[in-house]
Amino acid sequence: MKPFLISYDLDKPGQNYENLIARLKQLGAVKVLFSEWVLKSTASAVALRNDLQLYIDGNDMLLVVALTGEAAWTSLMISDQAFQTALAA
Repeated sequence: MKPFLISYDLDKPGQNYENLIARLKQLGAVKVLFSEWVLKSTASAVALRNDLQLYIDGNDMLLVVALTGEAAWTSLMISDQAFQTALAA
């Protein structure tokens, strides 16, 4: 399993995030910033994108990036230890 960063922008005010957030949680993702999540998966970035794309509108933006290298952060919505655990391979 490898870690991925998933980021999204829902492009219209008042859009419903609930289905996308529910799917992210179902996949085991951890929220690290308002619209950024970390997920460990055996799937590819393309497969994850295709899955999550079902839960957003056509005008929304979605980014799925495999985290394969160095990382640094400050003031996430979760503890440093929880984030390091989410990144651990």
